[in-house]
Amino acid sequence: MTTSTIARESYYERTGEHTFKPTAHAGGAWSADEQHFSPLAGLVVHAVDRYLDGRPGGLTLARISYDILGRIALDECEITVRTVRPGRTIELLEATVTTGGRAVVRARAWLLATLDTSAVADSPREPLPAPEDLPVWAMGDAWDGGYISSVEVRRVPPARRGRATAWLTSNVDLVAGEPSSPLASFVALVDTANGIAPQQDPAEWMFPNVDLTIHLHRAPRGPWTGLDTTVTFGPAGQGLTSTVLHDVDGPVGQAEQILTVRPQPRPLG
Repeated sequence: MTTSTIARESYYERTGEHTFKPTAHAGGAWSADEQHFSPLAGLVVHAVDRYLDGRPGGLTLARISYDILGRIALDECEITVRTVRPGRTIELLEATVTTGGRAVVRARAWLLATLDTSAVADSPREPLPAPEDLPVWAMGDAWDGGYISSVEVRRVPPARRGRATAWLTSNVDLVAGEPSSPLASFVALVDTANGIAPQQDPAEWMFPNVDLTIHLHRAPRGPWTGLDTTVTFGPAGQGLTSTVLHDVDGPVGQAEQILTVRPQPRPLG
């Protein structure tokens, strides 16, 4: 068998025009029968890309905000995309993910006009150390799930809880047999930010995010997603994961995740 005929692994397999079946690689970190949200976020961008196929260029995705409406089972899902606010220079799209006939994720994406502003492009954010300069971190020692085992993580050893800098990459395709845009592949790793800098041991505390909002000031390129992450726990059950996003050329935007913080349930008896 030649290398070209070896089937590549993927997070999803397309089962219809708008439907996808997750593979074991999409398995969640909190529960084995749930999807990890990170590859699903990338899949939504992939669906948005397909929705925009064939349209004239000129608009760029600048923000996408996801609301996680409930448990996302490791089952077939459907993604529908519609235009909420059309426009030649500004457009708003909405994507809905359903499983078992129930909406589990709603996402809204702002598309903005693409213009040449290179003469004024600047950011005070410093680039991260290069991925090859950082040690590999065995993230699977802290977290379970098929998704976590599918990614390579290189991380600066954290100086304290709640702060970490890391690079992530994956050799697993987003959708079997389909090319994905650099943006979709980049976004498919962003939600991992909530796990690279835990404030507390996930065996003792749960802190899943109920949303993810990504703002971009330029289009990222792969294959590495850089995360400069800070995790804060408040005193009344809420937390916040804030991340400056990077590719190998420097900063590209920011991501925010609101967390529900609660102790892990104790076994009876």
